[in-house]
Amino acid sequence: MKLKSYRGEHVYLRPFQLTDVDDVVAWLNNEENWAALGRSNPLDGLRDREFVKGLRHSATDVALGICAQNDAALVGCCGLHAACPQARRSTLGLLIGECRAHDPVLSAEAIGLAVRFGFEELNLNRIELSVYAGSERGLRAYRGAGFVQEGRLRQAHYRNGKYHDLLQLAILRDDWERTLDDDADAFARLSSMST
Repeated sequence: MKLKSYRGEHVYLRPFQLTDVDDVVAWLNNEENWAALGRSNPLDGLRDREFVKGLRHSATDVALGICAQNDAALVGCCGLHAACPQARRSTLGLLIGECRAHDPVLSAEAIGLAVRFGFEELNLNRIELSVYAGSERGLRAYRGAGFVQEGRLRQAHYRNGKYHDLLQLAILRDDWERTLDDDADAFARLSSMST
């Protein structure tokens, strides 16, 4: 799979590679990451490795590496999972694994590129996700990319001895296209003022 221009100012997306497996397995088993991903404990490396390898051959999942623009280092991964071709719907997953990449700008840019990929390359109409209600950093990034909260699953997940609410968010193709039109209109207004 060739990714035409899924590059931002700070990160870019590239096809997932087998050489990425060890990094992703380490990230999945990092305590902070597995807690944020809703896992109750780390899994053995073999199970994680098989899961990650399986993403490459899945008919309903697309896994992409997130790389830093300056040095091409893998800093995370994202995926569009459980694609439903009839409804043209998929679930976004995002994992920023490198601590240096936990910059909100990088996360927001990676989310925006993944959304663009989903609408442009996979012809999706809807991209959805779940996030913990207390995850302010994640909520800011998703809302900044145009995701809208559609619901709350009360006490849907149990972690660290407590129940937590999950928020359901989604972005529709129409919403995303409107933001592109708004950006183009703003650029046209700025251009006309400078002439």
